[in-house]
Parts: sequence; structure tokens; C-alpha cells
Amino acid sequence: MQSQITKTGPLETGALLRQLVADGIIDASSAKRLRISPPRNGDKIQHVLNYIVSEQLADLSRHGRTLNMDTLLEWLAGHCGQEAMRIDPLKIDVPAVTEVMSFAFAQRHRILAVAVNPKEVVVAGGEPFVTAWESDLQQVLRRPIRRVLADPEAIDRFTVEFYSLAKSVRGASGDNSRRGNASNNLEQLLEISNLKDLDANDGHVVNIVDWLLQYAYDQRASDIHIEPRREQGNVRFRIDGVLYNVYELPATVLTAVVSRLKILGRMDVAEKRRPQDGRLKTKNPGGAEIELRLSTLPTAFGEKMVMRIFDPEVLLRSFDELGLRGEDRQRWDGMIRSAHGIVLVTGPTGSGKTTTLYSSLKQIATSEVNVCTIEDPIEMVEDAFNQMQVQHNINLDFAGGVRALLRQDPDIIMIGEIRDLETAEMAIQAALTGHLVISTLHTNDAPSAVTRLLELGVPAYLIRATVLGVMAQRLVRTLCPHCKEATTLNETEWTTLTTPWKVAPPKQVFHAPGCLECRNTGFHGRQGIYEILPMEGSIQSAIGDDIELDNLRRLAMKNGMRTLRLSGAQKVARGETTVAEVLRVAPPVQTQ
Repeated sequence: MQSQITKTGPLETGALLRQLVADGIIDASSAKRLRISPPRNGDKIQHVLNYIVSEQLADLSRHGRTLNMDTLLEWLAGHCGQEAMRIDPLKIDVPAVTEVMSFAFAQRHRILAVAVNPKEVVVAGGEPFVTAWESDLQQVLRRPIRRVLADPEAIDRFTVEFYSLAKSVRGASGDNSRRGNASNNLEQLLEISNLKDLDANDGHVVNIVDWLLQYAYDQRASDIHIEPRREQGNVRFRIDGVLYNVYELPATVLTAVVSRLKILGRMDVAEKRRPQDGRLKTKNPGGAEIELRLSTLPTAFGEKMVMRIFDPEVLLRSFDELGLRGEDRQRWDGMIRSAHGIVLVTGPTGSGKTTTLYSSLKQIATSEVNVCTIEDPIEMVEDAFNQMQVQHNINLDFAGGVRALLRQDPDIIMIGEIRDLETAEMAIQAALTGHLVISTLHTNDAPSAVTRLLELGVPAYLIRATVLGVMAQRLVRTLCPHCKEATTLNETEWTTLTTPWKVAPPKQVFHAPGCLECRNTGFHGRQGIYEILPMEGSIQSAIGDDIELDNLRRLAMKNGMRTLRLSGAQKVARGETTVAEVLRVAPPVQTQ
């Protein structure tokens, strides 16, 4: 069948619709109701591809789905001989691609360079048959140009973002070069502030910081790492637990960016020799308030900064969304709704303890109870809690904070972390006097929390009298719903995961090969796996000053405690994650 698409000039709505009908992608009645001329989108006429996608036509090639941009581009690629591409900003070298052509040239032709190497330059566009610009660009580059198809709206957006960022970085670097660069000598970098070289309030620096925060929200980052190096500093995002390189900044520009963030976080800008903590509040693209916790660390080449992003919506997540279901949820719910006692959450940094604590407190913080917290630092500000921050400069530590909170008529007390005997004793005193205390410990599993308290010097009889239960947790990446598919089970891995139990393998397991939605990682988002140890019955009576951890662990498992690996195995059986992912994060069960 002869193609309806004219192979010269811009794409036409009518020709595209006729060809989509001819190829069985959409039906004729859907095509007939569309306008021939796309509507205006602000000052611009909406691109024909975006117009067709915006109409949400039924996709006959994918039952029950609407025609999306990826499908439309793949279809068009078959008619024009160009590869379809979804632009992933995390995989683009922004400084390199913005040197290929001027912003005016890119905007005029609605094209964007997306990859540059010695052999070729890859240029994305939404008009495969418009070739007027190719010869001019070819003459300048003196390298072959390979064209790819991409979403025209994404090209417009990233063109503005990339060139604005590159302009700000060049502007900041240019300002600095005129003032004179500081030496990169290691000793001088440790003691000389670069702030005098580049003003933290410089318009270019402000733009870079604004872009950085906006970009992190768009990419679902949980942490932003700003890391100084000898010549170029690195900016990296942690997404679903994995770090991605985002941008390289000149060392002096990166120093100014860190200084700007320290100003916003109300930190001491002049102090670069000691670690500092700060916080700032801003808004995401949807207008919701976002909390960021800032932490600096002096390194060989300057101050490193890590920003942890806290989305307030995490407070509203249900236990189901956190991955806490079934019997585990009932046990946990029973513990946190007790009138008095101590409930502990354990796990390493980044295992989701804070999210669990806040989500749990949010669900039990009714108007009838007084919820007070002592934190270091306050992770997220919540109106339903009375929150106090540890301040070491005035000798207000966890123990002193709990002592003060006990005079505030609390019902529920949350202690950020039990680090020493004094804090543990105050928590026990609060529990014995009729308060519910929720806190965290850093241990590998739930039974280890008991031995940890014993090591701190807490008598066994007080642990038996006050501790209601312990929950250990980890975060596992969940399979991408867009490319998840059934696969065969590796029985060796399954046996390793479920040792020492003999758990029958599931009838079906899944994996995800990777797609554009998950950046070819196969994972999208994270959920918790949990190990809950209620202190009751034989477990409670077995706790003594000389209890062996292995004996306690065996007894807990005998009484029905599901370990982290067994909890992960249940998620594998439900098709939510993979055996390898659980083995990666959950410690082995040691019962010897």
C-alpha cells in the first residue's frame, strides 16, 4: 500500500491520520473527529504529533490502551527510516550537546543534539522530512549527523532547560575567570574559601540551584550529592536507591552552588572546616511543599553536600503502599496502638525507618492524644506532632529532650534514635510511667535489638517489662509495571533465599528486562520488607542478661517470626520484586 505521508516538508495532520487508519493503529471514526489544523498552544501552534496524542485515541494495536507518544514515534519511525528515541536527561552530556549549535538555531528548527562523539552527532527532531537545516549544521560540525525522532514537546522543554543551564554555568565560570581562579593545591583548598571568587547570590548560581532542585523533583530523586573534585565537581542523584551522574560543574562554580545552598539552609557559610546540618523548604512543580535536609562534609577538594529530599506526601502513605501487609501489618498496628511500652524500628541508614515512623505516627496522632518527638535533626515538619530538635551546642541531647518531654503531658513520644544508656534509661522510664515510646536502633535484624540494649547496659528485666516489639526493615526495588514479564525461577537462588526453611517455590515469578519508563533498570520505586519480633510469651521470658543472640533468633523463628529474607520471598511470589534484589539487601539468616 502506498504511504499517505508526504516525504517532504512538515508532517500534515490529515496524511498522518489516514496512514494511521490504513495501518490499523486507529479507527476511521476517531480520525474523522480530529481537526485538520492543530490548536495553538500559547504562542506556538501545537505540534501535530502532540496534538494526536493529546486526543487519547484508542490504540487498536494495543488492546485497551490509548495511543501514546512512544507508540506513535515507533510507528512513524517505520515510515521515515529514523530511530525513535525518548530523551532521558540523565543520560545526556549537557555541556557537550549545547556546544553543537546555538540556542537560536535549535529553537528555530525545533531540534536538539542528544549525543556527541568523534564519529557523529545525534540530533533529535519531530519533523523527519524537514532537511533545510542539515547542510548548514553539517558544514559547521564537519561530522556526520544521525537523526532520531523524539517528542516535540520534550525537545522544546529540554532545549530551554539545557541551554539555560549551560549559559548559567558558562556565565558563572566566566565571572570567576575574570576575578582570578584560586589554586587547586590541596592544602589551600582546605583552608581558603572560594566564595570571594564567585558570589553565591550571583544570578547564574541562583539559576543553577533552581534548576538542580527542579530537576531532582522531576526525576524522583531521594538524594542530591554535590561532590567536589580537583578540576570538575560531580552532581549525582539517587533514584530508587541507585546513584546516577547528572552533571559536571567547574570546581569554583560547584563551590558557589554549595555556598548558595548553605545560605538557603541557614548554615554558616564561612565555616568550611567542620560538618554542618541545615534544612530548607521549597515547592515541587505541582506546588506541594518539599522539605530538604542538608548536610556538608569537608573533603580534600572542598565541601561536599548531600541533600535528602522529603516529600510530605510520604506522611499520608498507607501501610499497604509501604509494603506492610497481612499478618505483619496486624502485628505492627497492634504494637503502635498500645497504651504504653517501647516499640523499636531497626535497620541501616536509608532503609526507610523514618518513613515508617512518620507514617505510623500520622495514623495514631488523633486529636485525643499528645504526640511529641525529639529528633536529630527534624526530618519533616508535621502539624500533628510537637517536634523538638537535638541541639548539642546547648547540651540538649536525646536524653535531655525526653526528660523535658515527660513534663509536657505526652501520650506518645518518638525518639529519633537510642544511641546510649542514658537515652535508653529515659525511654524506659517514659514507658514505665504510662507512655508509648517509638524509637530506632541501628542493628541488622530484630533480635539484635535486644542484645544491643543489653550491650548498652539496660537490665534484662527492664527490657522484658517495657519493650513491646521490634521491627527490622529494608527497602527493595519493585519491578517496573511497564515491562514486567514472567520468567523461570532460579531454584538455587530460591533455596538460598529461603534457607533454613523449606518453602515451596512459587508457580510463577517475574522479572523486568528494562524499558524507557524505568531507564532500562527493570525497577520503578521501592517498598519495604519487614521482620517483626513481638516480645511475648516464651520470647519475653527467655530474655536474660546472658541470652545468646543465636538462641534468641532461633526461638523467635520457632515462634513464627518471618525474617527479612522470608518477607522478601513473599514479595517475589507476589511478582513485586526479584530473588536477586532481596538477596542484595536482606542479610542472611544466621542461626549457628
